[in-house]
Amino acid sequence: MAGYASGKYAYAISDRSGMRFPYDEMVREWNGSLVHYSEYEPKQPQLQPKPVGSDPIALFNPRPQPASVASLILLDNNPFESIRYDSLTYINIYSEDHQRKAGDVVRFRGPPEVTSSGSGGADARNLQSFANIPTFDNVDFLNRTTGFTIALGKIDSSGNVTGATTSDPLTNPINYFYIGGEPQMTPATGGVFGGGSNCSAGPVTLEVVNG
Repeated sequence: MAGYASGKYAYAISDRSGMRFPYDEMVREWNGSLVHYSEYEPKQPQLQPKPVGSDPIALFNPRPQPASVASLILLDNNPFESIRYDSLTYINIYSEDHQRKAGDVVRFRGPPEVTSSGSGGADARNLQSFANIPTFDNVDFLNRTTGFTIALGKIDSSGNVTGATTSDPLTNPINYFYIGGEPQMTPATGGVFGGGSNCSAGPVTLEVVNG
């Protein structure tokens, strides 16, 4: 059986433009159309996208962060300021970037100390506790074991509470919260700083964290 003619003298009509071209210059596109090589368009890659799986989410052998436990925050030296307003005593507490909320209950503690118990030798044990915050300006109620419900900001002797209006961390009320007013037999004069060093603010009850 005879084969096909080469078609070197033949012409073909392009399926795209409808124009006549030499037969031997025609090519077949992916969709079966016969076009001139100058009109040829390759298959658009987006017609056959590669399969894409879902992004991985879970980590192998994860270690979730344990829930945070309220802990002590060490305060600067003499962090308490007595304020007398309306015959009551208020206390401003300086605690930089304390991130507390109004209504939080905070207990204050003096510097930590270690005491010994037992009769000595094998029976002796070292116990860690906290000293009392020393009295200043007749303020003698800071060692209350049930803590205090705090308010945010800084109160003055006129009862005004200032908000975060300055950039100086030593006067910026965002670094302050206050407690009060406490009736006292001998009221504070106000405007006195005290507490000494190594005082702390924290939860009423401390939790022991293992590890």
